[in-house]
Amino acid sequence: MSQASFALQGHNPDVLTCIANLSNDEVFTPPDFANEMLDTLEQAWATSNNGENIWTKKEVTFLDPCTKSGVFLREIVKRLSEGLSQEIPDLTERVNHILTKQVFGIGITELTSLLSRRSVYCSKYANGIHSIARTFTNDNGNIWFERTEHTWANGRCKFCGASKGEYSRANKLETHAYKFIHSDEIKGIVAKLFGENMQFDVIIGNPPYQLGSDGGTRDVPIYQKFVEQAKKLEPRFLTMVIPARWMSSGLGLNEFRKSMLTDRRISSITDYPLAREVFPSVEIKGGICVFLWDRDYIGDAQVTSLRGGLINGPHPRNLAEYDVFVRDNRALYILQKILAYNEESITSILAVDKEFGWTSNFSDFHDKYVKDDIPLHYGRQGKRFVGYVKRRNVNKSANLIDSWKVMIPKAGSDGGQRIPDVVLGRPFIVPSPSVCTQTYLFFYVQNQTAAKSVESYLTTRLFRFLVSLRKITQDATRSTYTWVPMQSWEHEWTDEMLYKKYGLTKDEIAFIESMIRPMELNND
Repeated sequence: MSQASFALQGHNPDVLTCIANLSNDEVFTPPDFANEMLDTLEQAWATSNNGENIWTKKEVTFLDPCTKSGVFLREIVKRLSEGLSQEIPDLTERVNHILTKQVFGIGITELTSLLSRRSVYCSKYANGIHSIARTFTNDNGNIWFERTEHTWANGRCKFCGASKGEYSRANKLETHAYKFIHSDEIKGIVAKLFGENMQFDVIIGNPPYQLGSDGGTRDVPIYQKFVEQAKKLEPRFLTMVIPARWMSSGLGLNEFRKSMLTDRRISSITDYPLAREVFPSVEIKGGICVFLWDRDYIGDAQVTSLRGGLINGPHPRNLAEYDVFVRDNRALYILQKILAYNEESITSILAVDKEFGWTSNFSDFHDKYVKDDIPLHYGRQGKRFVGYVKRRNVNKSANLIDSWKVMIPKAGSDGGQRIPDVVLGRPFIVPSPSVCTQTYLFFYVQNQTAAKSVESYLTTRLFRFLVSLRKITQDATRSTYTWVPMQSWEHEWTDEMLYKKYGLTKDEIAFIESMIRPMELNND
């Protein structure tokens, strides 16, 4: 075997930079980005091991539990082959040792397992005639894949939440029942796949992000399950690239978010608010992040944000400071200054989701006014409409019918994908009486003067800046307004008044205004 054939030199460009992603859920990791993650791992290992070079350790083991292209394993093999060249001078012997004793993977589909083996073994079969591994006796080698079935309970998989109607499939179709997360005993699964005494030093990967909602309104995130299972294996280091939505939102992610924010073993987080800067061909709302978990570390996490070629950080952060994660360290200081006033949250006059019980597609209303009808405000395809319902048909929160309301679309901008951002849709005043569907949240007050005051407050940059700290995707739920303080409602508000009240510095004001666009009200 020649060094050139093993290192795949002379192939320009690298094939793994060219392959198309399977979907927005199963995203291939670019080789350059995989190597950045490995560089961080290398530095962390050296820091924790008296300067040792991880790539010179022939006993260190690596697992990618969700391998797709095989890029992590391939780049690890390259680094180990160079690092072990003195200890194991013979290239064939060295490569065989690395492939059979040090690198392991679990394919997420049959196709990706074949692709991974081709990337790592130079053959889709580990024991094939073209394989650079010499002693495997089976097709899989150390990159395992077998079809796994979901475990159905009440129409959904008890492990991943997949819908039986969508994912109960014929044998020729992929089930997307990923082996790594379909067990309560992950240590037993690993022992069965790779040997009783297998203990991985490093787990690294880019897991599948979500499962389709089978006609529902929201997809089901699953990346958190890979993180949780990996921690149970107690590796020395764990690093993964995952969507950043967990930081402040995400369906069913409350417990995961709490566990991540309170886990003092996370030594670093690198945040990419614009996912396209890492994955140019896919859109991932809210961006992505890479975390490094160190089993033997206890302390603050070093947080770095990268956007548009600018690097902010690293900054030491106690991730558990708040119930959600404030991504920008500069914003953190402004938030702390405002929260120090200990004012009541504006959520005390903010409706809950579906306050009147009606979803956005509610249609049991009529278009023409009849005496004593209540106006119903609803939205269709981004436009506002008014229908009418009978007061007696309002069965939920009837006490709010006769309040003045400042309504605001529940779906706002795209979560900071463009800077400066408007953050929220335009608010509008609705006189008493009125109701609305889930399309809108609303602030309720007793008179027109107060409504105008609230409306002016919503248009300020400071208001929308505070919302943006908790709003990571398009949806602006009630909780995203938690950090916005109440004001008095006797007059209209401007940013200048608010900046002065909270004692913001010129630099803090400049930062807010660099992040948030001005908003003009419509008078229609």
